[in-house]
Amino acid sequence: MNSLGKRIDQLKKQKNAVILAHNYQPAEIQDIADYVGDSLELARISQSIQCSTILFCGVHFMAETAKILNPGKKVLLPDLHAGCPMANMITPEQLQAEKMKHPHAAAITYINSTAAVKALSDVCCTSANGVEIVRSTAADAVIFSPDKYLGAYIERLVPEKKYHIWNGYCPTHMVFTHEGVLALKEEHPDALVLVHPECRVEVQAIADRICSTSQMIGFARDQKTEKFIICTETGLLHRLRKINPGKTFIAGSAHAICPNMKLTTLEKAIWALEDGRHEIEVNPEIQTAARSAIEKMVQNY
Repeated sequence: MNSLGKRIDQLKKQKNAVILAHNYQPAEIQDIADYVGDSLELARISQSIQCSTILFCGVHFMAETAKILNPGKKVLLPDLHAGCPMANMITPEQLQAEKMKHPHAAAITYINSTAAVKALSDVCCTSANGVEIVRSTAADAVIFSPDKYLGAYIERLVPEKKYHIWNGYCPTHMVFTHEGVLALKEEHPDALVLVHPECRVEVQAIADRICSTSQMIGFARDQKTEKFIICTETGLLHRLRKINPGKTFIAGSAHAICPNMKLTTLEKAIWALEDGRHEIEVNPEIQTAARSAIEKMVQNY
């Protein structure tokens, strides 16, 4: 462990802190984290943490979710500019307008959204449990926001519902193309293609398996296949390689790098712990309403 890692260990003890890191974080951040996972995994983990401080190495909506689930704890984000373009593609006013247009539809919202949007939602979901949540809702119609590609994926698997899908997307997952993935498949014919449901529909169509990051990890671990083409943010490759040292993982695009996820550095983690920088706060009224939608996602699915 280098000097920065040692300093972080010292600060964790001094501040009674725990570090959570998303799968898309830089490799050195994943390596100093106490827990690494996807949005659903980290939301569940955060609920059982005993430490008084959570340093969330991810983007703003993730730290916000941890604060909503842990209102009595201090939640810190290493870089306050680490946002999510998709989360900003729908506002509370826009979701409220959709609900007024479709009053009998269930508002099911992807976790990649602001607390204020979650507060207007019936339930949240992640890419790991979106299909299950939509399938189990009693409503015949669904307002799904903000990701149109995850919405399209769910619509294919649960066609009995009527859908009103918001036109949002993840810019990072847009870099994967049908032609680019086919070219990689031709170069590596023995590889399985794993595609995140935030990818374009035409990329999903050529996947051997469509799955969330946590599902990619489980699938790659359990398969006898030794080579995989991974169509999601490149940060996941680090964890895949650590868990499966004898297997080969190829980026579906070398350009699939989320600039917001990569804002976190070891130095920023140290400064956040030293000074309590970038503490996340959520309006109490929004927090109460959003917590209901998030807890349904975490507890029941």
